[in-house]
Amino acid sequence: MTKNISYILLIALVFYSCTKKKEIALVFLDEYIVKDSLAIENSFIGGLSGIDYSNGFFYFVVDDSEKPRFLRAEIDIKQDKINSVNFKNVVYLNDTTTSFYNENILDLESIFIDKETEEVNFVSEGSILKGKKPSVFTTDSLGNFLRSYVLPNYFIPNTIPKLKHNGIFEGSSKGVNGKGFWVAMESPLIVDGDEPSFKKTSSPIRITYFDKKSKKAIKQFAYQLEHITKPSQGKINLNGLTSILEYKENHFFIIERTYQSGYGNYGNGIKIFDAYIDETTTNILEVESLKETDFTSLRKRLIFDFEEVRGQLTKGIVDNIEGVTFGPKLANGNQSLILVSDDNFQLYGKQLNQIILLEIEK
Repeated sequence: MTKNISYILLIALVFYSCTKKKEIALVFLDEYIVKDSLAIENSFIGGLSGIDYSNGFFYFVVDDSEKPRFLRAEIDIKQDKINSVNFKNVVYLNDTTTSFYNENILDLESIFIDKETEEVNFVSEGSILKGKKPSVFTTDSLGNFLRSYVLPNYFIPNTIPKLKHNGIFEGSSKGVNGKGFWVAMESPLIVDGDEPSFKKTSSPIRITYFDKKSKKAIKQFAYQLEHITKPSQGKINLNGLTSILEYKENHFFIIERTYQSGYGNYGNGIKIFDAYIDETTTNILEVESLKETDFTSLRKRLIFDFEEVRGQLTKGIVDNIEGVTFGPKLANGNQSLILVSDDNFQLYGKQLNQIILLEIEK
């Protein structure tokens, strides 16, 4: 009888081991620093706030509202190392045949490419201080305007203060189903919650799915930002979402960046979360204020903290990571991730154009 029970327990253990889902993990492989004052076609390389990979090329969007543009580059990856980054050309958004570029402030934060048509899609924060709304729009490969997407009313500035300057649209991701894409906010709407602080507050940002056919938002979900844990040493202490990437349907890599003044070159803290939508997650598309309703946010878990690899980075610095994309497959068959930092054109002091190579380990 004892032998039979032991045998049954062994079979059950083997079955459990085979059916138990292995959690996804990220592994640091390499860092590459684009040298200071590097220029292409009279454009300094800097302000790289978003990245996408398509048809063998990497596309970087430049956060410069005076001269909105994007760069096309090749990144050579061999033996789990970034050997070189070769910027090929720069494309300016200066289409004079449309009024869209003149009517909007193009504070570009994210970019993704349609693999079939090579159309280029952008997310812009606009300028809330100047009453200019954020926008989501598409151009051709030469930067000529093609179309824009309709935004829900709560994303449009009016007399009711609900939008925070420099805290609106920040990240975007192609949808894995090919029918639409996701756009994520950096900070909560004023009517939704509080900025993350040292206290555990409700700080939900909205992640919106846009349908390519109707050119409208058709669903939306809340994602709770983490509170700040490192001691304050200056007046600026903030945390927000900087990038999002859907890796399978309704499952995302989400980057949160904490910035605190008073720490010099070590003021940034970067964490990557695995977050997902399930049947319990509330569709909040028609909800005007999250402070006034009950809702269920995306589930999330921490899968990578850059604090653990500071010793492998240049001078121990993790910079202002604002973009993430899938890269090419690695030699072992695993998928790579490429991350990029925005050096703010070094307007606020020494920063790095930092490109990070990670491996998705399943």
